[in-house]
Amino acid sequence: MHIDYRINDLTAYINWKYFFHAWAISGQSEEGLRLREDAQAMLTQMEPYLLARTVVEILPAYSEGDDIVVHKETACQCGQRHATGAYIRIPMLRQQTPDSKGHCLCLSDFIRPQSSAQQDKIGIFATSVATHAAKRFIHDDYNSILLQTLADRLAEAAAERLHLEVRKKIWGYAPHEELTIEELHQEKFQGIRPAIGYPCLPDISLNRSIDDILDLRSIGVTLTSSAMMAPHASVSGFMISLPQARYFSIGEIGKDQAQDYARRRNMSYEEIKKYIQCC
Repeated sequence: MHIDYRINDLTAYINWKYFFHAWAISGQSEEGLRLREDAQAMLTQMEPYLLARTVVEILPAYSEGDDIVVHKETACQCGQRHATGAYIRIPMLRQQTPDSKGHCLCLSDFIRPQSSAQQDKIGIFATSVATHAAKRFIHDDYNSILLQTLADRLAEAAAERLHLEVRKKIWGYAPHEELTIEELHQEKFQGIRPAIGYPCLPDISLNRSIDDILDLRSIGVTLTSSAMMAPHASVSGFMISLPQARYFSIGEIGKDQAQDYARRRNMSYEEIKKYIQCC
């Protein structure tokens, strides 16, 4: 499913905390207040030229050890979706040091196994904001940086808005959710939305698996040789509905786990070391 958002659809969802963090200044300082005014003026000016493009698929999935197995589907002429018989196995990493609750978590822990009586699903998504149409109005470094940081925030805001629509309508597992914007930013919704590059999902090369499922070119995104997304203002990741799901940090990755992970990714140990920090 593809959904496009204009700036006016997303301004309420922008998390300004991370905008000011990118500039390394306080949003309450005099400099920060001036920056916020400039940002608001640019958002108004660029409304006709910035578009957030998103794609999301809600697919059957199950866990198998530390892997998540995602079944592909296709839409027929009647509008119904049917399994193709194809699947993509997405290996995950597990904490090697117990957290404060004594758990060594893996994202696969939050997806039901195939033996479960209830079939599970997973959301796979990507959002992107291209700035090339807006850059023709930019003639100095300050505004160029301002445009890029705003585009980054808009891509994140698009992920927030998309996730809301997924929870309430598209997947519909939380149809009666009523949260404020502040509560959304505090992640008080059911489930989690881990993005590629998060501490629980540090392997950037998983973008290639997401591309296999979503076809990122459909929203104007390409992958570099190192699996980074272009345009820069792009976000990709997963949506997990389990109420008990929570974020965590993988932390230190030992050589034994890195070698096992490389095997499950069908990559060499030397290659996987380019994407994860391990001993």
